[in-house]
Amino acid sequence: MSFFLKKSPAQLLPDKNCLEGRSFRIPKAPSKDSVNFVTGNPMYGPWPVAMEQALFGMGCFWCSEALFVDMKGIFSTQVGYAQGKTPNPTYEEVCSGQTNHSEVVRIIYNPKTITYKDLLKVFWSGHDPTVPMAQGNDCGSQYRSGIYYYNEEQKGEALESKEEYQAALSKAGMKEKTIVTEIEPAGEFYYAEDYHQQYGSTS
Repeated sequence: MSFFLKKSPAQLLPDKNCLEGRSFRIPKAPSKDSVNFVTGNPMYGPWPVAMEQALFGMGCFWCSEALFVDMKGIFSTQVGYAQGKTPNPTYEEVCSGQTNHSEVVRIIYNPKTITYKDLLKVFWSGHDPTVPMAQGNDCGSQYRSGIYYYNEEQKGEALESKEEYQAALSKAGMKEKTIVTEIEPAGEFYYAEDYHQQYGSTS
């Protein structure tokens, strides 16, 4: 008789065990004058005064960015790494599981056209928030589900939406599924390599 053991989810490392990183921006990051391939707007701030930011981890950032970049009211999007320990990490370092970063999409949006709650709806429907440290066939701590807020209003709306989505799962007969999405203050955002930006629209 053969037994198939379920692989345990990846774990975050103690900070002291993470890679050292570097004090400078990675060479393959987008240049300072880069524009978003879809919106035609800058990839770097400062952003227009009316704009606000959102930061989500939803698994592979290629797929995450593609969900938002075409939406009305989106000024710009960028993919990168956040919520980790290693400064200015490379893709290879993040994929090693030794930086504690999450693959994230940062969204610069006009709140008069699209609200944070609108973005949260796409967040919850665009991935499976009940799977720890993985999405689909992608496994690792960099693929964890996360909402990283920039202010207390975003925090409140994120927590409220989590409760609503959990209730919706239960109502749909999936009471055994528990949301594992982390909701925490947005850490420093590090740009991913240029070839990752707007990947779904450029490849």
